[in-house]
Parts: sequence; C-alpha cells; structure tokens
Amino acid sequence: MSDLDQNVTAIWKAESTRLIAAIARVTRDVGLAEELAQDAFVTALERWPLDGIPPNPAAWLMTAAKRRAIDHLRRGQMLEQKHGEITCELEFQQQQLGHAMDTALDQVIEDDVLRLIFTACHPVLPVEGRIALTLRLLGGLTTPEIARAFLVPEKTLGQRISRAKKTLADAHVPFEIPRGDELRSRLESVLSVVYLIFNEGYTATSGDEWMREELCNDALRLGRILANLLPNEPEVHGLLAMMELQASRTAARKGVNGEAILLQEQDRSLWDQTKIQQGMAALDHAQKLGGETGPYALQAAIIAVHASARNADETDWQQIVRLYDKLLQLRPSPIVSLNRAVAVGMAQGPAAGLAALDAITATPPQALALANYHLLPSVRADFLAKLGRNAEARTQLQRALAMTENLRERELLAGRMKKIAGL
Repeated sequence: MSDLDQNVTAIWKAESTRLIAAIARVTRDVGLAEELAQDAFVTALERWPLDGIPPNPAAWLMTAAKRRAIDHLRRGQMLEQKHGEITCELEFQQQQLGHAMDTALDQVIEDDVLRLIFTACHPVLPVEGRIALTLRLLGGLTTPEIARAFLVPEKTLGQRISRAKKTLADAHVPFEIPRGDELRSRLESVLSVVYLIFNEGYTATSGDEWMREELCNDALRLGRILANLLPNEPEVHGLLAMMELQASRTAARKGVNGEAILLQEQDRSLWDQTKIQQGMAALDHAQKLGGETGPYALQAAIIAVHASARNADETDWQQIVRLYDKLLQLRPSPIVSLNRAVAVGMAQGPAAGLAALDAITATPPQALALANYHLLPSVRADFLAKLGRNAEARTQLQRALAMTENLRERELLAGRMKKIAGL
C-alpha cells in the first residue's frame, strides 16, 4: 500500500463514523448510509491520487456521499414515502443554503453518532447483531477486525452484519435516540459497543500502529455523551471511568519510533494526570450510585489499582486478583480468565500463573475460544521465560507471532525472542 493510500485509509477510519451518521440522518437508512459513504471513499481512492488530498478531506467525503444520496433519490430507488421525506429535506437545503448545499452535511451535531449507535442497537436485532453492526458502522472497522474482537470466524461475523442491515431496513427502524424505558433496555448493548470500540483503538488488532487513538477518542466522546444523557446510570460512569483511566497511559504506551511499550515498562511520569483524576471521579460517582459491582466499574477499579501505584513494583496484584475473581463471577469469559491468570502470576509467581493458564486450557469451551488468540501463548511464554524454560518460551512466542497481525505487536514479540536468545 502506497503512502497516499495509507493516508486516505487513515482519513476514512477517522471520518467514516461521522460521515455515515450524517448521511443516515438524511436517508433514515443506516445500510444505505454506509453504502453511500463507502462509494465516496472509493471515489476518493480514484481521485485523490490524481488531484491530491483536498485541504478538508472530511468535507470532500461528506459532499461526495451527499451527492450520491441525491442521485440515488432521483433515480427513484427509494421507497415512495422515504422519497417524499428526503426530497422535502433536500429541497429545503437547496432553497436555504444554495451553493452551501454541497457541504451542509458536514455540519454534524454530536447526537448524530449517538443516534447511529442506538439505531444499530435496536431490540429488533439480536444482541450480537447490534454490536457487530455498530462496530462496522463506527470507526471504519473491517469485518476481520470485528471478528477478532468477538473471537468468532470472519464468515460468521459477516453474516451477522448482513442480516442486521436487512432487518433494520425491513423494520423501518427510526433514526433516533430512544427515550425512557426503551433507552435503558438498549443501554447494555450500547455500552458493549462503546467498550469494544475503545478496545480496538487502545490495542489495534491489525495494521502498522499499536494504537488507533481516533477510536479511543470517539469512544471517550460517546461515553461522555452517555454520562451526560444518563447521569444516574452507574455502569455508564463505570465504563467512562475505565476508558479515562486506560487513555491516561497513551503517551507512555509508545516509544519515539511508535514501538509498543507494555505496562510494566512504562514511564509513569508520562501518564495523563488529568485523565486519571477524571477516571477516578467517574469511578467514585459509579460507586456512589451503587454500581461498584458492575462489570465496567470492576474493570475500572482494576485499572485504578495500577493508577494508584507510584511504580510497577508497588502494584497491589493481590487486590487485582480479588477484583478479577468478582468480575469472573459476574461475567465469566475466556479473556477475563486470561487476565486473571496474568495477575495471579504477578502476585504469586510464574508457576502459579502457568497453573492458572493450564486451568483455562483444560476447559474445552475456553480453550476453543482462545485457540487463535495471540495473547494466550504470549502470556505463557512470559511465565516460561521467568522459570528459565527458554526453549519452551521461544516456541510459544513463535505461536503468538503466527497469530498476530499488528506490526507493533509483532515487533514486540520478536524483541522478546531475541532477548530470550541473548541477542
């Protein structure tokens, strides 16, 4: 991929969410909005190598997508009722804005992205479909990236997304933020979506960069909007606390050349104290609302233990193990079990950590879910190396390398292999 193609792709990943949300506000059809946005992206890939990247690429993409919406309407391919609604809105824009019509949709209000999430999380869809579709529509995530986040086959994920789009279109789901009880009934899946978006940004599953900070920022913005919208929902504040505390480490997670730096090696003086204070305040608010045992509040509490330690050696790993035990009782999952095993190894030694890993892989469902998850052999390699079992550690690192598609993680794993080999 050329530098120009990489730049265009980066712009798409940064702007696609707002682009799709703005088009969906006009078309009232998220599937169509995504298609029109992608058409605009394809046009950019064709035009920008010849014309250069425009000064305001987001406005260019917005204008291109909107023109496709108008063309689609004029060809009469929309339902008659929708045709009338959209025609009225576009005619109003033409009359009121004149030549500014080409960039009108660039003026996206904050609620558009939130509307997009709640539309994709409508109860007419199964939970896995809601989350998969929203991840597809937000942040430019590809189907393979989402599949890795879910630990499911790519084909399965693609089918979920296709079915979800069709179901929303057939049900004529309105593009709006629900109110009252309906809002709360959809909140859990919305929080799951924001959580997964943040995680994809915090540690990218593929590509050349360790982080996709624009996704973290999008997730944080959505979390703050939700906190303002639902000030008395403890898990909203628990999720926001988790994201603020994690995001506080951003500057310390990458070296001068973009290389990945793990938690234990980070320069904690680079941690953002403002975000730590904001995260602690959000966690305190969640706990005061009675949500200290919620899944997001528990994860935030785990991160808060790290944030409270002056250095890595002072981390209270036993407390982290206890918090993971509570989280496993509430939301058992292979990933939580793996994270708990890391904490056990740090608190009780590498042999205890290996035993915890063996307990996970001895359970067929968990072993199957983690079969292609690179962090399982990576963690095992760390424990083996600490026990002096270097040959076994190298084998595990080779397995992890074969499963990893992120360049920075591959560099990190390769560096660990060299270190074990004494190079």
